[in-house]
Amino acid sequence: MSYVFKIAMVTFAYIIVSIIGAYFIKLMLSRYEEDVETSGLRGAGMAIGIVERVMVLTFVLVNQYTAITVIFAAKSIARFNELKDRKMAEYYLVGTLASITFALLVGIAIRIILAGEI
Repeated sequence: MSYVFKIAMVTFAYIIVSIIGAYFIKLMLSRYEEDVETSGLRGAGMAIGIVERVMVLTFVLVNQYTAITVIFAAKSIARFNELKDRKMAEYYLVGTLASITFALLVGIAIRIILAGEI
């Protein structure tokens, strides 16, 4: 397997988790947005989600799955007070878990492809 192919696959994975992942998660959460009062900077949630998925993909590609817990912990600390509201907590969990799962699946698929198991 050539290095050009490997670089192309990894680049493709980052594009998928950042761009396609952002719209997938936004679409998934759109049905809950009217039930939750979101505060903070406009568009910051999407930016945070992109960074989150890029980090998860990177951790998967370097075989550091346990490092993913750092992302979840950091987000929980940042939103600690907001998570007292049950609806907000559920909205946060749906978004975070969907985002992490999306990036995990892409990362695992790319690792399998790069290992030549497909």
